[in-house]
Amino acid sequence: MKGRVLIVAGSDSGGGAGIQADLKTVTALHGYAATAITALTAQNTLGVSGIHEVPADFVRQQMEAVLDDIGADCVKTGMLHDVAVIGAVAAVLETKAPDVPLVVDPVMVAKGGASLLRADAMQALKARLIVRAHVLTPNLPEAEALTGMTIRTPAEMAQAAAMLLSLGPGAVLLKGGHLPGPVVTDLLATTDGVKSFQQARIETRHTHGTGCTLASSIACGLAQGLALEVAVTRARNYLLEAIRRAPGFGRGHGPLDHAHTCGG
Repeated sequence: MKGRVLIVAGSDSGGGAGIQADLKTVTALHGYAATAITALTAQNTLGVSGIHEVPADFVRQQMEAVLDDIGADCVKTGMLHDVAVIGAVAAVLETKAPDVPLVVDPVMVAKGGASLLRADAMQALKARLIVRAHVLTPNLPEAEALTGMTIRTPAEMAQAAAMLLSLGPGAVLLKGGHLPGPVVTDLLATTDGVKSFQQARIETRHTHGTGCTLASSIACGLAQGLALEVAVTRARNYLLEAIRRAPGFGRGHGPLDHAHTCGG
């Protein structure tokens, strides 16, 4: 089962998150992944030690090269570090892929704490990409930054999901892993209502790249023609097994086992 996914995101030299995680995920789910790299990072499981930004015009050129030839059934965005890159991505989507579903993972801070989105880029992200997203996939800190509210309870999660939905996306998958407790709850909010997904928390430090992996899993499902709720369910199941099978590499937040569906 194929499905073409164009991933617009940053590279992770450690291989656990970003473009590397996205490529592994889409491939493991039997889709086809193409990329437009927005930044190179020097990082490992302990954190990000350097960022080399790709000029916005070259991000545009990468996207156009893929869309003009290979095409895409879904586009997924990750690390978009500044206003110029966000503008370039939005412009290409408007001209080359206006009807292609868009999954926006609003990457703002790396697992180790490094900032991956400039402060002045938040409004551009909202106005140019979130407003046209098929689905938005923030974690709780990202949701707090986008809404300006503090999220400490499931009720506040539901309120935040509604606020995020009002920004214009077709759906919001609000990930609740940052809330304490033995059960992790994610909320899928659409104009039809809110669906709750719950599972027992997996106690592990090996969670590097979980957000990238989940968003790319959803994008792959949409590219393959799955309905949104089905795509989210499959993506969550894939991610949970990847966490359970994490190889234990590194001294910090280690990577997942993206290849578990392939017998890895």
